Amino acid sequence: MTDKPVALVTGGSRGIGCGIAEMLGSIGYRVAVNYRRSADEARQLVDRIVAAGGEAAAFQADIGLDADRQRLVEELRSRFGRIDLLVNNAGQAPSVRADILEASQESFDRLIETNLKGPYFLTQAVANWMLELKGRIGSYRPKIVFVTSISAEAASINRGDYCISKAGLSMAARLFAVRLAAEDIGVFEIRPGIIETDMTAGVKDKYNALIADGLVPQQRWGTPRDIAQAIRAIAQDLLPFSTGAVINVDGGLTLPRL
Repeated sequence: MTDKPVALVTGGSRGIGCGIAEMLGSIGYRVAVNYRRSADEARQLVDRIVAAGGEAAAFQADIGLDADRQRLVEELRSRFGRIDLLVNNAGQAPSVRADILEASQESFDRLIETNLKGPYFLTQAVANWMLELKGRIGSYRPKIVFVTSISAEAASINRGDYCISKAGLSMAARLFAVRLAAEDIGVFEIRPGIIETDMTAGVKDKYNALIADGLVPQQRWGTPRDIAQAIRAIAQDLLPFSTGAVINVDGGLTLPRL
């Protein structure tokens, strides 16, 4: 077993996940890029990481499905033999932004399955694997990151299913932080604000206007690199006494103001 650390980034082929994967590859992690459907994008990302001198591989799995989660962990065991960092990034937005008085159960079930149930049980499996590895790898300090959203607290009445899934995921991060603290497995929550990705492309004009009107104190969109930089600090063990921390990456959007 090589001593080079391994990171799994779920939903890693696009948007925020892509930025995280590239960052981790650049600082010496072997990166497992998980994707659900976008195989070409995942392969292109792997090629970029490798071309830049890193190491990466793509792994297909739908995090919302139990069989896929189990298969993903087994494939990682076979390929790398270790896991040092889990980044729970995979998530979906509602296909239709619907008022909570009209929103469908189908959308609710889909978002809970992908955004909450999937990462919750993937973390359970990976955390147990990390505990196995602690007695076998010297200087082993594994970490787990949950990428949630400012929607874990900010209410959007046309995205109730999304807000609830992210609020639940925020509590999952706290639960795992408490459970794993004595095992020296750091657990962190990253809360992105308004980030420029394909997920927000459909509402770009709306948020351009809101940002121009002062919604975000730093007066710009966030980028996947902004999220990746926060995770870089965690990955490089620069927050060794901060398990359970919630890190807002939102340009000050959630700051209370008068």
